[in-house]
Amino acid sequence: MVLTALRGALGFLSRLPVGQDQGAWEAFRRTPAAFPLAGYVIGALLAVPFVLPVPASVGAVLFLGVTYGVTGVNHVDGLADLGDAAAVHGAEKRRSVMKDTTVGVGAVLAVGLGVAGLALAGLGLARLPLVAALSAVVAAEVGAKLGMAALSALGSPAHDGLGAALLDQTVGGFAVALLLAMPAVALARPAVVGAGSVSAGLVTALGVGWWARSWLDGISGDVFGAANELARVVALHAGVVAWTLS
Repeated sequence: MVLTALRGALGFLSRLPVGQDQGAWEAFRRTPAAFPLAGYVIGALLAVPFVLPVPASVGAVLFLGVTYGVTGVNHVDGLADLGDAAAVHGAEKRRSVMKDTTVGVGAVLAVGLGVAGLALAGLGLARLPLVAALSAVVAAEVGAKLGMAALSALGSPAHDGLGAALLDQTVGGFAVALLLAMPAVALARPAVVGAGSVSAGLVTALGVGWWARSWLDGISGDVFGAANELARVVALHAGVVAWTLS
């Protein structure tokens, strides 16, 4: 069951060739623990560029390419839609803008800041000791996915759709996901890097959820995607800051 749920999570959260079917999707939808488990797998892949003996600037570019190569751009589309929604007034109009295929200035700004933030995080990580960089990348991905698990347990749907399908979890399920995220902290070196990244990812995703509840009247698939992208960037920077201050 857990492995099936993990396969469903990887099929939804990445471009990895794990195969997608209704059974895996349903198992994932009912298993919040699959979020952080997928974070470990994706995070390990995203950390590969920092193992290579290349200059920091090259490592940062490779990190950017590997990130979008592994995770795809579906969640970036959610960030773009939230950027456009933030540029208008009224919950109903914001939801309407998010369904519009036209790209506005809000979307361009949101995606631009997201990509720039990810690239700069990659540059900072490339200058850390190898173990610290690897710890931060894995912990950031686990933290971002833990934040998505929190939204699935605590959020309410803005409308019927993909987001609503994921909002069928319990607080108990999130507690299991939280426990499964703890190795990302305990095994990090130093541990403060893991703690900073995981907590920053969780808090950022919850912040996006709070914004969505206030401005969109609930959580949607775009909100999940945007929360994932923003949480990853913030969590990576938090890991770099944590190492710098430790």
